[in-house]
Amino acid sequence: MTELWLATASRSAFTLLLLFASMPASVSAADLSKYRDFRLGTDLATIAKQVAASPSQAKVIHHRPALIQELQWRPQPLGPSSTTESAQEVVFSFYGGELFRIAINYDRYQTEGLTTDDFIGSISAVYGIAEMPSPQINAVQGRYGDQEEIVARWQDSQYCFDLIRSSYGPTFRLLGALKRLEVPAQAAITEAKRLDDREAPQREAARVADEKEVERDKLEKSRLVNKPKFRP
Repeated sequence: MTELWLATASRSAFTLLLLFASMPASVSAADLSKYRDFRLGTDLATIAKQVAASPSQAKVIHHRPALIQELQWRPQPLGPSSTTESAQEVVFSFYGGELFRIAINYDRYQTEGLTTDDFIGSISAVYGIAEMPSPQINAVQGRYGDQEEIVARWQDSQYCFDLIRSSYGPTFRLLGALKRLEVPAQAAITEAKRLDDREAPQREAARVADEKEVERDKLEKSRLVNKPKFRP
């Protein structure tokens, strides 16, 4: 009897092992490395090609101490179309030419009426079970001074996606990040802002001096034209 039970248990364990091994990756483990077809860590040229843009269209946010660039993409079809698109705008952020963050801003009209649970349920179908951030870390400041709240998080050791709800609207956005680049990128952005603030007075003085030089040149050209014609 014992031998029969052991044989049965062994066959069952082996069957389960085969079952898990044969599962597709989408079932056994969520792929948090990408949003749609855009993979975090990809270079600027590849992402630009995917959205039918030129790398030169990327905006330089900071050029020191590291190059920070952003490329914006609006996935909505132009003109009349039967295709609906929930994402209004996608912003790709690059650190040293590598994609370290993807920000998806959802169209408030295409998502009107959807609840937070609706968003979480749909995103969880792609990225797996969501984490609920603790109240101590879920409040963030929006880019335009509005209050934002992290309402759900999907993460593993390398990647993280946050669903963020803004008090304005309310509206939602999804923020994906490559962890190994997120920290140095944020440090570079902080340092760039510090350098910009420190050098702001010198830049303003240089701007004023340039404007005065342009005005002097303009007056001198007018003088050369008008002086010979002047009649008292």
